[in-house]
Amino acid sequence: MASLKRLETEFPILDRDFQSFCALRGIFTVQDFLIHDLQSLVADAEQQTSSERFMQVLCVIDGLHRPWSNGVELMEDAQKNKHVLSTGCEGMDFLLRGGLHKGQVTELAGPSSSGKTQFCLLTASTVAYKHMGGVIYLDTGNSFSAKRIAQFLNQISRPAFDEMQPIVLQKVMNSILCQSVFDIFSMFDVLHCLESKLKSQMCRGDNDEILIIIDSISSLITPILGSSGSQGRALMVSAMSLLKKLAHEYNLAVLVTNHTVGGDGGIPKPALGESWKTLTHVRLLLSRDCGSDTYHVSLLKHPSAASGKAAKFIINN
Repeated sequence: MASLKRLETEFPILDRDFQSFCALRGIFTVQDFLIHDLQSLVADAEQQTSSERFMQVLCVIDGLHRPWSNGVELMEDAQKNKHVLSTGCEGMDFLLRGGLHKGQVTELAGPSSSGKTQFCLLTASTVAYKHMGGVIYLDTGNSFSAKRIAQFLNQISRPAFDEMQPIVLQKVMNSILCQSVFDIFSMFDVLHCLESKLKSQMCRGDNDEILIIIDSISSLITPILGSSGSQGRALMVSAMSLLKKLAHEYNLAVLVTNHTVGGDGGIPKPALGESWKTLTHVRLLLSRDCGSDTYHVSLLKHPSAASGKAAKFIINN
């Protein structure tokens, strides 16, 4: 693995003082650092007169560090409050083994006009109405439509909606919080604020939010890839790590959309590269018949289902 000295140019926080601190403890490479006792390093850093720089690095690593879990703990975690949220679409729910799973990040990829935003709006409507939970909707392209939410609500809640239309509509709309974000740093700001809110709610034993939707996450990540090199990829991984952390620790489902690029033989495949495809729990590929309301979706990845399955469904206008 790379030496700490070689990484100094790319990561200035790893300056000579930090390298000297590590060298005194036999740490010269990233591998040395990763296998060292983190708590021991923290204790040593606290004894230094100029410990602020050391603690900054260690706190970042500690925040990303997740302890090992045994089989019993993993089983308990899988059974504890990891409910499934119906998307409002039977074909999609069938592929997803019931719907969006709490504690997981689901990616929906597809070309332009393939129905990704329509599916996001349908899912937001269904979760807010049927599951009576809060939805955080991050809109990156000014595509959120309150009118479309009302149309979906009319479809999924009849005849109750006809009888109590103003009350039901107001309740659902109040449950969906939409925020426009146009760059990845704005997204980080929103998610960190959400994390603080969720921590406060957890302390009170009250957690209203159950779904995060980002439509589309690729429009935030694509501009930082390529031109930013490894820094762009690091931001991409950090974004997904934060989403996974929120999903796992606060029992949320996360739905993100991605565009497609040409793959082998011109067959569309999800964008954002090889590094990205390992980050999400579930991957779906969506397409639409030209001039039709019929959509096709295939399962590319799922932790508890075989990939390659496909379904067809209709989203009414």
